[in-house]
Amino acid sequence: MKIKAKIVFSTSQKLCYNELLTIFSAYNPSINKYFIVTFVIISIVFRMILSKLTILNFKNIREASLVFSPKVNCFIGNNGMGKTNLLDAIYYLSFCKSHANSIDSQNMLHDTDFFMLNGKYLIGDTIEEISCGLKLRHKKSFKRDKKEYEKLSEHIGLLPLVLISPDDSSLISGGSEERRKFLDGVISQFNNTYLTNLLNYNNALKQRNALLKSEKPTDTYLFELLEEQMTAYGSIIHEERKKFITDFTSIFQNYYKQIAGKTESISLKYISQHFDRDIFTSLKENRKRDMILGYTSQGVHKDELEMLLGNYPIKREGSQGQNKTYLIALKLAQFEYLKNTHGHSPIILMDDIFDKLDSLRVKQIIEMVSGPNFGQIFITDTNREHLDNLLLQVNKEYLIFTITNGNVS
Repeated sequence: MKIKAKIVFSTSQKLCYNELLTIFSAYNPSINKYFIVTFVIISIVFRMILSKLTILNFKNIREASLVFSPKVNCFIGNNGMGKTNLLDAIYYLSFCKSHANSIDSQNMLHDTDFFMLNGKYLIGDTIEEISCGLKLRHKKSFKRDKKEYEKLSEHIGLLPLVLISPDDSSLISGGSEERRKFLDGVISQFNNTYLTNLLNYNNALKQRNALLKSEKPTDTYLFELLEEQMTAYGSIIHEERKKFITDFTSIFQNYYKQIAGKTESISLKYISQHFDRDIFTSLKENRKRDMILGYTSQGVHKDELEMLLGNYPIKREGSQGQNKTYLIALKLAQFEYLKNTHGHSPIILMDDIFDKLDSLRVKQIIEMVSGPNFGQIFITDTNREHLDNLLLQVNKEYLIFTITNGNVS
């Protein structure tokens, strides 16, 4: 006996269906309409999907218009062909900046004077269009549904995203600034007030450092005003970081156990001057010393996040495999935390992460991120055959794009 099921969409979901049908039909006129239905259903479950990406003059990509799978998308090509640049374009639309190069003019294709990015996202049953444009010697334009943002910070958190890349190794090997960036990057994606307080704190810190270096006599009142601001904003930042690490650590430990397959003891330890001193008093008492140093020595900009394997820093104790597992578990925990707190399933970008991992562990990670608890993912690799075999083993739907000298096919 055949059973016919009728799918009933709400008015907004019908609009999504019609919009996506237009997008996909332009890309492939013979597209199966049931694919579109599946896309809408998956987006309702997973909350957020990038359906189409358009690129013009971004890095080495002159022009590209790509329609994606709601689950697994793979960019294949040799090193230097532009795989990471495609991921960076997606990253840019979430964070209003490049992950690899913070100087916007250097993200333009050589011999051009502008770049443009446009993404169409399905968030729940709503389509959001995000576009960015930059012309040489002009202000960057960032728009949501054709309406320009007054402040770029207003956009952060709308499109949550987790990037896993070789650069993550700096979280272990680099200085404390790298680990603070990780904290700030995660918290800012679900707490815009935190981002505002962080920007205000950094502005006060910058002004105080300028006063410390000034050769002209400075009114004590100005120092006190800035120190009051740093104390107020810093206290809020400290409390948010402390709460985040407390909630985040158990999620991180669970992912590490799943990937490593064994019960190694791992933990995160938050170190801050705010735990053991009154920062306003400390800033005042250290003012003369800071003038000699030329920078501010007290405050949350000196916080540290210790990454521990057993009771020792993983930087000192971890093997290459342990370090890689530690970092991937950290980023997958970031995904789950954002999903739980933000309400959207973040997009995951996985850039050349399988080096130094054995095949069994790679398969475990792919099975995990392509499963029902995760949303849309983008993967780069140099080996088409290797990735095909891997994805066939885990039996997941996927699309593959080949990149050669910035051209995508």
